[in-house]
Amino acid sequence: MPSPSSPAVAPSASGTQAASRRWWVLATVALAQLMVVLDATIVNIALPSAQADLAFTDNDRQWVITAYALAFGSLLLLGGRLSDLVGRRTTFLVGLVGFAGASALGGAAQSFEMLVAARALQGAFGAVLAPSALSVLTTTFTDPKERSRAFGVFGAIAGAGGAVGLLLGGFLTENLDWRWTLYVNLVFAALAVAGATVFLRGLTGTVKQRLDVVGAVLGGGGLFLLVYGFSQAEPKGWESTWTWAPLAAAVVLLVLFVVRQRAARDPLLPLRVLLDRNRGASFLAILAVGAGMFGAFLFVTYYMQTVLGFDPWTAGLAWLPLIVVLVTAAQLTTNLFLPRFGPKVMVPIGLVLASAGLLLLTQLTLDSAYATHLLPGLMLMGAGMGTAMPSSIQTATLGVDREHAGVASALVSTSQQVGGAVGTAVLNTLATTAATAWVADHATTVPPAAAVVAEAAMHSFTTAFWWSAAIFATGAVVTGLLFRRRGKLPIAVPERTEALAAA
Repeated sequence: MPSPSSPAVAPSASGTQAASRRWWVLATVALAQLMVVLDATIVNIALPSAQADLAFTDNDRQWVITAYALAFGSLLLLGGRLSDLVGRRTTFLVGLVGFAGASALGGAAQSFEMLVAARALQGAFGAVLAPSALSVLTTTFTDPKERSRAFGVFGAIAGAGGAVGLLLGGFLTENLDWRWTLYVNLVFAALAVAGATVFLRGLTGTVKQRLDVVGAVLGGGGLFLLVYGFSQAEPKGWESTWTWAPLAAAVVLLVLFVVRQRAARDPLLPLRVLLDRNRGASFLAILAVGAGMFGAFLFVTYYMQTVLGFDPWTAGLAWLPLIVVLVTAAQLTTNLFLPRFGPKVMVPIGLVLASAGLLLLTQLTLDSAYATHLLPGLMLMGAGMGTAMPSSIQTATLGVDREHAGVASALVSTSQQVGGAVGTAVLNTLATTAATAWVADHATTVPPAAAVVAEAAMHSFTTAFWWSAAIFATGAVVTGLLFRRRGKLPIAVPERTEALAAA
């Protein structure tokens, strides 16, 4: 046996292979996550072309987006628990293949109903895939330095995926056809399936429990009605029964869900996963980022196309600086700043930066230029989201028992998806109301002059940016209070997982 003073033994070939395999696992998971996240926005730019091709109305158009959000948001908790029960490799592959099949169906759609059904199927399989992807990452990377790098990549994708979707959607719509915004997922899925087949091993189910069917119905139904109710706020109005009745029912079902989880022998969501103070603050931060981010993406894209006159591809390219800044900030935060300062410092700082970026956007006018007026705000937003999002995701999944990694990962995706759906619906309603009020106050002719209509649209964008800034700022205050003072990442993470053992 070597003495304590003996030189360190060089890493074995098997150890080097295991390390290499972990990074291939990250590449596979990142590709799948990118596919899921960008699909929340990639179809947005293609909607006018799809509408002209399939001849559906403006009122029906929202369902192409809402169908995805409803299925995705309502089934995430169930998908996360299934990954714990059935096995992460199995649910990851099922999610990938199902998502690809649904994308092919949507790309080939010959009617509005077929397209909406395909989008709902995408959301359902995405709800299986997303928590599986994050839980694979959580149980594969346990070394603190490697974990920071891996979550920096994953967090950057979670934050930038929506902007990447706009960029890719603009390119495909401009140069090919709107159907390729769906067909492109076949390429992502094929590469990810190949990677999963080779590199994901030994990820069998870790929980020998029964599935809480009652909890799944209550939780899934509550989330479905929550997203649906907010989605009806803009087309139906806040006073409509179609808006407040689903929201009231959602509150009832979610309260019953919590009661059920407290009493169930094998709960769908063990409440201790949610009630840890740092973890709860992380979920709230992800919720705030989702609400502010997707709303901002929507209205900045409107501004680019309607005021600046950008075509879809140019509008997509205009998001590229934000993506670059976001990815850079994510890597710096997770590798340097988060281990040193902890989430209590980094997450609020990120949310404040994003809020500051949106405050800059409130100064935009009909005569503003991209480089001098819009770009600085976008770069600040990118820096903020790149700081807050990876820090929150890493903290939300840190220290979770192996058997609950899937459901904890599902909560991350649920927070972002529900936040995005609610934020977009609320901001859209506020912006529409602001535009209507502006026309009523300033129009002197019927119909109103084009200049008044343009100013009303600009006022609606500004209103949305103010409220998005408020969402980020509120998130900064709340999370700053909730995170524990000494919330730094631990120096070491306990045991290696079955994924590493199998590698």
